Amino acid sequence: MAKWSEEIEEEITLLIKDWLKQHNKTQKDLKNGLHANSERMPALLEILKKEFSQGGLHKLAAKLCEIENQWSTNHETSSNMNIDSDPFGQLDLLLEEIEEDCNN
Repeated sequence: MAKWSEEIEEEITLLIKDWLKQHNKTQKDLKNGLHANSERMPALLEILKKEFSQGGLHKLAAKLCEIENQWSTNHETSSNMNIDSDPFGQLDLLLEEIEEDCNN
């Protein structure tokens, strides 16, 4: 198994950036998927480095596939929820309260 090196880190950084762009995701989305403390690339790479050290490229790829799967599942769920919900419901209530306060 290869050891983590600067070259591997650079390649993974480029891969992650392209992968995020292809899925219209941000580093913050990846941060959530990795349960990282920060969305900055060094913090994300530190977690990916741990995955790599535990099982090589195979474990790292499996983790990224798991995150991608979560994104697709959450996207389908949130799309279904958005159809049923009124996005302006809270705004309407706030406007009514403001009108009532102005009339008093």
